[in-house]
Amino acid sequence: MDVMTSSDWVHCGREFSAQEVAEVCATVAWLPGLARRELAATLCEHLGWVTLTGTAKIDACLEFLKRLQAAGLLVLPTPRPSPRRRSMPPRAVVEPLVEESPVDCTLSALAPVRLEVIRDTALATHWDDLMARWHPLGFQGAFGYRLRYFITAGELRLGCVLLSGAARAVAVRDAWIGWTAQARRQNLPRVLNNSRFLIFPHVRVPHLASQVLGQLARRARADWLEHWGFEPLLLESFVDPRHHAGTCYRAAGWQWLGETSGRGLARPGRSYHSTPRQVWVKPLGSDGRDRLCGVTGISRP
Repeated sequence: MDVMTSSDWVHCGREFSAQEVAEVCATVAWLPGLARRELAATLCEHLGWVTLTGTAKIDACLEFLKRLQAAGLLVLPTPRPSPRRRSMPPRAVVEPLVEESPVDCTLSALAPVRLEVIRDTALATHWDDLMARWHPLGFQGAFGYRLRYFITAGELRLGCVLLSGAARAVAVRDAWIGWTAQARRQNLPRVLNNSRFLIFPHVRVPHLASQVLGQLARRARADWLEHWGFEPLLLESFVDPRHHAGTCYRAAGWQWLGETSGRGLARPGRSYHSTPRQVWVKPLGSDGRDRLCGVTGISRP
């Protein structure tokens, strides 16, 4: 790709640096299985490209992707035909979202705790509703490659877990991996973010959280490969130290790297600030960190 200045690529008032254009092209190459609108939503999330009300600028992103394709810098997925709209009867509620009776016992008193991958659309809707209802950050949906789990024990549902795309840039994580700019562009999709982790408020079982996180690290590689067709190499998660100490991550064998800066990605004329978060990581395999630094022989889904 030729070197470009930010003035070469301005779209809807947003300036794109050569680095950002390169990362957009790499992301499109990594996600050929997504529909165009879903791809645009994923890129908006990574770029922080939103309106003042926080809505992703999907249509503007689609236009920009078409410009990049016309310039020969990327190849977009083939457009999918729009499904015919038809009136659907109201969805019947066949079961409560979850049994809310208190679960207050030891871990050994439960049936074996398992992670249930959500593939059914109705169950995914239940999952979304529960996460929106009970997680402190709420939930407005997940874009791009993602994997939902229910935490179960026999017939009980105890909580929810979400794996999704990694944070675009985290200084302590990137330094720990030892990435070059090219390696980060190529391998960032192989890092998964444990972006939501919820034990339901009526569930009080000591050591349940660390047991689930340990199981997630053992299963994520195979589950992601089966569901999305490529292999992840690292899990990451961010913990707000104002509310949690990260004890369950430490107990599950995750590694604390430090804290985020609290500064969001810089944008022309704007700055973003948040509370610093603890950064926890868990390599998926003994060679995961080394493979993330490789820039040749990358197999793409």
